[in-house]
Amino acid sequence: MAAGAAGAAAAASTRPPVWSDSGDAPFEDVDHTPVYARGKKGGRRKGKSGGGNETFEIIKTIFFALLIAFVLRVLLFQPFTIPSASMEPNLYEGDYIVVSKWSYGYSKHAIPFSPPLFEGRIFAQAPKRGDIVVFKLPRDDKTDYIKRLIGLPGDRVQMINNVLHINGQPVPDAVISGEDVTNMYGMPVIKARETLPEGKTFTVQDFGPGNQADDTPEFMVPEGHYFMMGDNRDNSVDSRFDESTGVGLVPAENLIGKAQIILFSWSPGASLWNPVSWFSKVRPSRFFNVLH
Repeated sequence: MAAGAAGAAAAASTRPPVWSDSGDAPFEDVDHTPVYARGKKGGRRKGKSGGGNETFEIIKTIFFALLIAFVLRVLLFQPFTIPSASMEPNLYEGDYIVVSKWSYGYSKHAIPFSPPLFEGRIFAQAPKRGDIVVFKLPRDDKTDYIKRLIGLPGDRVQMINNVLHINGQPVPDAVISGEDVTNMYGMPVIKARETLPEGKTFTVQDFGPGNQADDTPEFMVPEGHYFMMGDNRDNSVDSRFDESTGVGLVPAENLIGKAQIILFSWSPGASLWNPVSWFSKVRPSRFFNVLH
């Protein structure tokens, strides 16, 4: 009898320890351990540790999502909402556009809040005449403007009797609108197709001759600057107006990027706080229109 007990004890001593599912200290004999004691301590530790790990994973996911969004915004794309009618008939108030930031390289204005990290542009590429450009307003270096690039460094730009002249030559235009349309003041709205010297064509809109900026002095565009105009010629404060009241000449450093596509569009009156307007004011025909 004693020999049998000794043998059982020896077998028990050689039996491998049993670990609970919670990974805590091994029980010598799980069959004889009370059910309420099995894994109880480890279970509590697991619950606490698991909750902490889950919170950490959520924070990490949010951090990396924000980091990716920041990098994309700084280096690749930036969205803008058109706030006015100055670029009609190509961009309307309420259009939501995407701007490519790599098109012209990067300046401090490519980074949110324009921190003075460096001067000039890195990876600079010259914009082309006719590009639709988003830039910082020179007089405050904060306000975002969007216009069409008309004058390159070294150009002479002038409006004579409602006709755009570049380097002494009139820019060809052809009236294409046959609609009997007037603006809110009863002035006729004329649409014409302009062709720039390099051959790029686009539609402009104005109210006919005799308006404020239809006759201007000749502007000389210095090196490192650009001359901008709105496509809605008689409803655009642009480089035809000096820097104190308008845009003036735009330094290359102020360029943010090239407008590429209309992503979405809502007519004026749409509001984030009025869900009905999301559907009543939507303009689906303008979705995903590529800009020229």
